[in-house]
Amino acid sequence: MNANQALVLQEIIELDISGMTCAACAGRVERALGKIDGVTASVNYATERAVLSGLDIKNVDNAIANVRSAGYDAHLRDGTDDAWSMRATEVRINSLRTRLVLSALLMIPLMDLTIVLALVPEWRFPGWEWVCIALATPIVTWAAWPFHKATFRNLRHGSVSMDTLVSLAIIVSYGWALVTIFFDFGSSSGDSFWLVFGNVSAGTESFYLDVAAGMTTFQLAGRYFETRSRRKAGDVLNSLTMLAATEVRILRDGKTSIRPVSELKLRDTFVVFPGETVPADGVIIEGTASIDASLMTGETTPATVSPGSRLIAGTTSMDGHLIAEATSVGANTQLSQMAALAEAAQARKSNVQRLADRIINWFVPTVIAIAILVTLFWMLNGRSFEEALGIGIAVLVIACPCALGLATPTALMVGIGRGASLGILIKGQDALEGSGKVDTILLDKTGTLTSGRMRVSTAHTFGISEGELWRLAGSIESKSEHSIAKAVESAALEHVTDFEDVKDFKVEPGLGATGIIGGKKVLAGNISLMDAHAVKLEDPAKSALSAAIDSGETIVLIAVESEIVGLITLTDSVKRGAEKAISRLKKMGLETVLLTGDSEAAGARIQKSLGIDRLYAGVLPTEKGDVVRSLQAEGRKVAMVGDGINDAVALASADLGLAVANGTDIAIKSADIVLVREDLGAIPDAIALSRKTLRTIHTNLIWAFGYNVAAIPIAAVGLLNPLIAAAAMSLSSVFVIYNSLRLQKA
Repeated sequence: MNANQALVLQEIIELDISGMTCAACAGRVERALGKIDGVTASVNYATERAVLSGLDIKNVDNAIANVRSAGYDAHLRDGTDDAWSMRATEVRINSLRTRLVLSALLMIPLMDLTIVLALVPEWRFPGWEWVCIALATPIVTWAAWPFHKATFRNLRHGSVSMDTLVSLAIIVSYGWALVTIFFDFGSSSGDSFWLVFGNVSAGTESFYLDVAAGMTTFQLAGRYFETRSRRKAGDVLNSLTMLAATEVRILRDGKTSIRPVSELKLRDTFVVFPGETVPADGVIIEGTASIDASLMTGETTPATVSPGSRLIAGTTSMDGHLIAEATSVGANTQLSQMAALAEAAQARKSNVQRLADRIINWFVPTVIAIAILVTLFWMLNGRSFEEALGIGIAVLVIACPCALGLATPTALMVGIGRGASLGILIKGQDALEGSGKVDTILLDKTGTLTSGRMRVSTAHTFGISEGELWRLAGSIESKSEHSIAKAVESAALEHVTDFEDVKDFKVEPGLGATGIIGGKKVLAGNISLMDAHAVKLEDPAKSALSAAIDSGETIVLIAVESEIVGLITLTDSVKRGAEKAISRLKKMGLETVLLTGDSEAAGARIQKSLGIDRLYAGVLPTEKGDVVRSLQAEGRKVAMVGDGINDAVALASADLGLAVANGTDIAIKSADIVLVREDLGAIPDAIALSRKTLRTIHTNLIWAFGYNVAAIPIAAVGLLNPLIAAAAMSLSSVFVIYNSLRLQKA
């Protein structure tokens, strides 16, 4: 048992956390909770939850108080109740949306006004500066309040973050504009004398107002998008919970009672009726049935279970009545452990954001220190206070992190927009970072490379005509609702127009069906059905059956009385474009690996037909994540493509997770990228787009940071007019935005 699985078995307490704006916040909450004696805390920024071990339930209020003292809010997570966290997230999203709309509506006329009047002084009218201030003030105060609030909270705890940079840039830009408007050190010409930097055309200094407004708007847009994406990541456990049974039929003293599943204990006996979801992991005591485990194992064909067979919580009995003994209940079921593993795997931090956080941690205090030292230096060297202060402010203005703040969100927004047009949904920075280094791609078989729908591939007759075989098979299977029966019926209708009447029709769960046609008993099912009715298997049917088994195909035998007259094989069809997609992935330098819960023969057939490099077959749901981690232990960077709940852990554990949109909700929410387009060419397209978006983010960050590093010394020696600084700052942002927009043609 690994550490993550062990965590599932411990008594843990979960808290929903609100108010976190970056990965640094999660660390701050962890430290606040870690101050409680004997408590170990892990805070997941993606899901906005804290997992605490070693905490007495009586001391939960102390833990919540510690979180609030750190500037955030918390709420005890009670079972599946997500109302508090969902409400908190929705309130935050609505707040960001409202602030963004107001900011954008005021920014547009402000930019038009300041730029036009700065370039054409003759058009200025009395009080135009006050109009600009009136437009800018709501933006930099109310709309930008989330950044200011986070900055004040960080300062109280002696730390800085991206919010500190954004807030500082907004305040400095806006404050400097007010200073230059209200304080006229002017000349007789009527032009404003901009401290030490010489005469400039009156009013041009107010250009800083649209810098502050524009930066606020772009940052709000980025934050709004990020918050919506993180909410999706936090829904994983809800999706898993919906798959679990809420009630169970407990058998005690010969009587069955329906009780909440929480009352089921280890070694209790429970009953599962046809169509019901299995409530716990267990072993069958009595009964036979076909179990639909497609969401858990990826198997398209329902598995036949009988006394001694193992049951998995979350699977469904299709046609049989089962009595079983519970071997794992509650948090110990495979379904619950998959939920815990998926959440633990999603706790990865973004390397791009971690790099930005490292830069920010020293960049802001360093710039502030430089500005103070520069001001003092010039004052000690004979400059007036006003002149020295102007140089110090110029350092802050040129260091305002407009481009640095825009580098990631703009590229993300454009990349995601481009992805949407290609049928690709990129959910966050993990997707971009993972794609840049991926060298191995694991592909789930059923539902990902294949359609998940059975179709007839071959039909063999023994002593009867092909038309007669389809008449018999179609007549029997038309009475059944089984997925295999429907596939046989559909194929039969291509050969015959009418089916025979079937009397005494009977479904034998997990085996097939029987009935009377024309006075003769007809059987349609697997080899176990033939054995149960003493039907002997002889050549040439025996040879055909052996070949079908070796090829990994699903088999339906047709018998009349005690003689086998036909054998029908079915396969899961490969999706269109699969072979081309695999070829493109190989050209991109990726090793392709097929990962399936099906048999070795079934997997090998798909591997050979598509030219896939490696195969892992017969892999259980929890083992798929182990395969990912084993490859990562070899030094490989792994991408995983899947569609079912059985792929959720692997999708979350991989360096890059891609889910097909027609898959389960849990798979989609565990992945970094969702492939909306059915064409499998979306897989290489997604990786290519992600790599280009990541390169764009890196280019933006290098440019933005390099710009600040180069410009600060120029401002510090007094050679940079603040007007030029503002223009350069804007041009830097324009470059970042333009570079990001190039992704539209990716």
